[in-house]
Amino acid sequence: MRPILLHGHQRSLTRIRYNTAGDLLFSASKDNKPCVWFSANGERLGTFNGHNGTVWDLDVTANSRYLLTGSADNTCKLWEVETGKCVYTWETKTAVRAVSFALGDEKALFITDATMGHQSTIHIVPIEADPEDQTSDILKSIIITGAKATVAVWGNLNRTIITGHEDGTVTEWNPDTGAKIKSAKNHEKAITDIQLSADKSYFMSSSKDQSAFLTDTKTLKVLKKFVTERPVNSAILSPIRPHVILGGGQDAMDVTTTSLRGNKFESRFYHAVFEDEIGRIKGHFGPINTLAFHPNGRSFSSGGEDGFIRVHHLDDDYFDFKYDEENFDDLPQF
Repeated sequence: MRPILLHGHQRSLTRIRYNTAGDLLFSASKDNKPCVWFSANGERLGTFNGHNGTVWDLDVTANSRYLLTGSADNTCKLWEVETGKCVYTWETKTAVRAVSFALGDEKALFITDATMGHQSTIHIVPIEADPEDQTSDILKSIIITGAKATVAVWGNLNRTIITGHEDGTVTEWNPDTGAKIKSAKNHEKAITDIQLSADKSYFMSSSKDQSAFLTDTKTLKVLKKFVTERPVNSAILSPIRPHVILGGGQDAMDVTTTSLRGNKFESRFYHAVFEDEIGRIKGHFGPINTLAFHPNGRSFSSGGEDGFIRVHHLDDDYFDFKYDEENFDDLPQF
């Protein structure tokens, strides 16, 4: 399996995301220019120019009409995907850490950082069908008490908002009242990513505590645990196989302060039921910061600290692979 290498960013990747159809791949990085690519061949369609700082997160509507980006330049921007035009900009007092469109794409959320005396806050805004009708209205602002939120997603049918925090806590919020529904401290360190299953009944969370958990959305109970020897920056679920993929690695700044040895920057496959590692894919020259599965489950992409995106089209060996719990020794290199 030969991956397609995409190199359109000058700094490390922060988020990659497929659209619903899977034909487009959107990417954000610590430079200020989000990009959009054809996922089949890696051709870059264009960039979205307007931010002046790191773009931490992005999301795209179900019909691929709008893109939402959150940046360290204290703005959240709404873009037209087809033209690359910035439709609207929400000015904030601190950096925007996470963004997410709600089901139906009629509203969205973005989370601001807890810095400079301001608390981390969830802002819910309307998304108008006509770009000229877009306003700065805030439907609801939910102030987060405690540890700063690092990631956020909408729950099933927009009934909840799920946030991950710096102290390893996962919290569910009521988007209508702003009330905290429930909270669970599943991880020991900062949560780096939360990605929901297709039906949003469970989600994968990854953490700096060197683990990733499969968690029930309704109860926040941990169902499965996947443990590594490196910080995990992203974890994804296959839409067609009982597999999860973990990506991460030790940051360069931490090399001299820990006992870890060697550079292990692989995408690591685990069986979602038995929790065993079943394979690895190498390639990046630094930690993997973000992962995304193609909606059809036949390919996935990884974005790294090295500034590259690697699009992996999984070959037949992966789909023919049979898990043998009793006679399982060597890890295949897919």
